[in-house]
Amino acid sequence: MKITLKVWRQESPDEKGRFDTFRLDNIDSHMSFLEMFDVLNQQLIEEGKRPVEFDHDCREGICGMCSMYINGRPHGFQSGTTTCQLHMRHFRDGDTIVVEPWRARPFPVIKDLVVDRSPFDRIIAAGGYVSVNTGSPQDANSILVKKSDSDAAFDAASCIGCGACVAACKNASAMLFVSAKIEHLSRLPQGRVERVRRAVNMVRQMDMEGFGNCTNTGACEVECPKGIKISNIHKMNAEFFKAVWVSSEEVEA
Repeated sequence: MKITLKVWRQESPDEKGRFDTFRLDNIDSHMSFLEMFDVLNQQLIEEGKRPVEFDHDCREGICGMCSMYINGRPHGFQSGTTTCQLHMRHFRDGDTIVVEPWRARPFPVIKDLVVDRSPFDRIIAAGGYVSVNTGSPQDANSILVKKSDSDAAFDAASCIGCGACVAACKNASAMLFVSAKIEHLSRLPQGRVERVRRAVNMVRQMDMEGFGNCTNTGACEVECPKGIKISNIHKMNAEFFKAVWVSSEEVEA
């Protein structure tokens, strides 16, 4: 199949970006979207040109690094799919495909399609962990957890932190990501000890990073490749509002 690519090129965060147009012939319909980019880059290298920079790692839909707008949608048009798991058979011969990096102020472009998502790392460092010493691993059956809680925790834990929720939101809100991490840990016995500090500190860090607020349009849930539910945001808000009643000394401890 033949396709035309319009790809965002940007030399550095301070440089002005542009779209470059590339034409590819003989693309195998069984290729993944990133494999198609490998073909493009091999072609550019052979022509003595700079290849397109893009993020990737596992290429199995696990790590979330393959973040791209594809024809205006995060990860493309296929529901529940990351960029690396999108295949060229879902496009038509002769299609023009527009590819851009995430568009959000907290995610500045590093180069071409690569953005800086370190704000998510700092949010996790602010409270997305369990620091209580629980000793050596215990048998799972020795810690009783309600099935409803374990199911909710597992669903929230499936968030891969790709940033599609931020890219899809008109406010560049990170609330779906943050709420998933808070819901995951607060549902489990090991995480309940620090649930108050976690909610306050992670929300505070999210605000410091410059992410916007949620206005419940639901775009984040629609574009999330792992199907994280917007109901987690409501639960996060409840956790946060409960936490503000705790004394500042206990929160800062």
